Parts: sequence; C-alpha cells; structure tokens
Amino acid sequence: MFLSSAETGRRYIVEKIALPFETQRRLEALGMTHRAPVDVLNRKGKGILIIRLRGTRFALGRNITENIEVEPDETV
Repeated sequence: MFLSSAETGRRYIVEKIALPFETQRRLEALGMTHRAPVDVLNRKGKGILIIRLRGTRFALGRNITENIEVEPDETV
C-alpha cells in the first residue's frame, strides 16, 4: 500500500521510495530510509499528511506520499 492511503493513528514501515533522485535523497537525509517506522498523525486538506519520523513531525504532500510504499507495523 502507499502512504497516501494510510490510516490516521497507525504506524507503518517504509518499504520503497519511488521519487526523483533529489527528493528521495532529501527524505533519506531526514531519516526516511528502508524499514524506517512512520507514525501517521493527521490528515490536512488537499492530501497533506502529517507524520512522525524518528521523533520529528513532517508534513508531506500527496505527490510525495503517493510514491512511498509502506506496510502496517504489526509489532505495535
């Protein structure tokens, strides 16, 4: 599934990021790497998703979240 369809209040594990090179490298520098846990905190208008990644809150647009594959974290 893609991060854009994730449910609020759940934790997911990043499986694959399919974005342009510069964007992908920037997300990796912020801590979004393969198997990183991501908590979905809230949804805002026009597809903006608020996430917690390694203790920091981020707002990601729909054009980014539609290209990040995740799986639910069943350990939580």
